[in-house]
Amino acid sequence: MSAEMVGFSIIIVGILLLIGKWIRVSIPLFQKYFLPSSIIGGFIALILGPEILGKLIRSFQVETTLQGIFPEGVHNIWSTFPSLLISVIFATLFLGKKLPHIKDIWHIAGPQISFGQSVAWGQYVFGLLLTLAVLTPFFGINPMAGALIEIGFEGGHGTSAGLATTFKELGFGAGADIAIGLATVGVVSGVVLGIILINWAIRKNKTTILKDPNNLPEHELRGIIEPEERPIAGKMTTKPESIEPLALHISVIGIAILIGKGLLEGLIYLERVTWGAWSDTEIMTYVPLFPLAMVGGVILQKILEKTDTIELVDRKMILRVQGLALDFLIVTAIATLSLTVIGEHFIPFLLLALTGILWNVTAFIFIAPRMIPEDWVERGIGDFGQSMGMTAAGLMLIRIADSKGKTKALEAFGYKQLLFEPMVGGGLFTAASVPLIYQFGAIPIFILCLVVMLFWMAVGLFYFGKK
Repeated sequence: MSAEMVGFSIIIVGILLLIGKWIRVSIPLFQKYFLPSSIIGGFIALILGPEILGKLIRSFQVETTLQGIFPEGVHNIWSTFPSLLISVIFATLFLGKKLPHIKDIWHIAGPQISFGQSVAWGQYVFGLLLTLAVLTPFFGINPMAGALIEIGFEGGHGTSAGLATTFKELGFGAGADIAIGLATVGVVSGVVLGIILINWAIRKNKTTILKDPNNLPEHELRGIIEPEERPIAGKMTTKPESIEPLALHISVIGIAILIGKGLLEGLIYLERVTWGAWSDTEIMTYVPLFPLAMVGGVILQKILEKTDTIELVDRKMILRVQGLALDFLIVTAIATLSLTVIGEHFIPFLLLALTGILWNVTAFIFIAPRMIPEDWVERGIGDFGQSMGMTAAGLMLIRIADSKGKTKALEAFGYKQLLFEPMVGGGLFTAASVPLIYQFGAIPIFILCLVVMLFWMAVGLFYFGKK
């Protein structure tokens, strides 16, 4: 793996993103369903890579060192990107923005926290139930598959790819490919079903703001910001001759990841000399870095709030780095997806996907209006989008339902992440769920998830729902 090949691999990802953007701008079908350029570019790479074009070439017994149209080695380098970039994404979740008091978060975002937690833990409940009742007895699939709906849907591409090493170490290497496949299905179906649900809510007169979905301007559909409306991407907080502002922010993110790495190594050591030695049970050893990188970001942000009096760290600049990492992660995760593995487990994959979609849609239609006292469509649609694959999809659906920000949907959705993502949606429990099932079995984890889901449903229905 030469430095030149790594650089060339990055250039190809950039070209794929540009092609994806050109397709999004040019073809109305992709505009209608708001497909991100990264997903389009990822599918192009998948089609032109070793899994489709490469196999087609080999079927004609053509000798070549190319992996599809890509040089040998590019595909292998891409496979390492997601597990690295996911730590960048999670380290930036809370960097650069003042952490509000928990009471304020609970007051504004409490209904969505309850709804989001109910949906996330429900994905474990129904995933494990499906695995225990059908997938393991009839298809012989590993019981760890019960965690794949939450990992793929709530966690998305980043979490799925980030857990690849964990799956391999625990003897279920196919789990990562199935999870990435589920994440792809989740994002695409989440956007499509999200728009369908918004239209359904409009017809049923359940929306507060949007009354005509056809009023969206062309530049919104094409994913372009009009010149006169373009916001500042980030503030120059330092003089470039002293240090380039972007370099400063990347360095800060690196410190957050380093703190997370220290925490993870500390927990592994603590486990090794305490309960791990006593019970011969290891969990932290299999937990990946990215959830602890998020904790490292929170710790660093608290330090910055007390020490960074001149506000050197700019939130918008942090978001640009996060967005870059997410786009590159999605392209490379889809590009390196193993269709062979999904084909070998196609029926379990299909059943997991349908179960996840059915639960999320049912929760939005029947549970969200009973948990969220006001503007439930505008506020709930963001949680639906996130539960299907990625936070960005939730934000996009909120902007469609409430483009002017007249409700508290966007504010509550942002606050919700502070009490949501530390545990699920790629948080600590998401990362630990597979090792927990491996160590204790699917039934105890199913009971745990069922109890937690019922708790959050009770909070949402009987506390917030009564307001």
